[in-house]
Order: sequence, then C-alpha cells, then structure tokens
Amino acid sequence: RMETDCNPMELANNTGFEEDSDYRDFEGTDVKDMRLEAEAVVNDVLFAVSNMFVSKTLPCAEDVAYINVETRERNRYCLELTEAGLRVVAYDFDQTDDRLQTPYHETVYSLLDSLSPAYREVFGNALLQRLEALKKESQ
Repeated sequence: RMETDCNPMELANNTGFEEDSDYRDFEGTDVKDMRLEAEAVVNDVLFAVSNMFVSKTLPCAEDVAYINVETRERNRYCLELTEAGLRVVAYDFDQTDDRLQTPYHETVYSLLDSLSPAYREVFGNALLQRLEALKKESQ
C-alpha cells in the first residue's frame, strides 16, 4: 500500500490564486475557503481518475465543500471536504447519504488509494517517472 502526501505532478502547480484579487482577502487569515481547497484537491489528482470536479449542486461554505469523483473503475463517489479531512458521503455525484458512516482521510491520496486500485497504479507510475526524471537531472 502506498501512503504518500506528495504529488508527483507538482511540476505545474502554480495555480495563480495569489494574483487573483478575489482571493487576496484570504491571505494571512486562518479562514480557509473550502471551495478553493476543493479546487486544489481536484487539480492535484485529476490525472489519476476518470473524472473529478467540485459539486455545483451541493452547497459550498467556508467549512465544507463537496467533490464528485469517478474512478478509473467507473465507480462514482461524492466526497465531503472539511477541516477533519475527506470522506465518502454518497455513491453517486451530487448526493449525500446521512446513513453513510465512512471514515475521514487526512489526504485525498489516502482516500483514493483505499477506493481505487487503478488510481494507486497510475499515481505510483507517475511517482516513478518523476523520480526517474529527478535522477537524470542530478547526473
């Protein structure tokens, strides 16, 4: 099982939020806008799933956002993102099921690692390619 908190695709991770005036208010404060956090989560792992996007149907707030994800195995999930982490709240897009008691994951990597063997494989291969590239650079 691969547990990692790094993203092998961090090469092009300049999202440009700093320059965007809409987001300037969040600098230097402890308030996290979960929609921004959710967008960052999606951008980090989109390469390793079939589809992933922040829900436009379910309400986003400072303390919660919802992310729809379809794994490469074609399984659909709705994820809840809060300060506690990420967890599955439904087995379809834009849904929540209060009866579902799924565990929180600290990172999207560990959550997807537990849901999708294909994600694990793609992520692992991307990590290996990045390590090979770093090895070549240092020679």
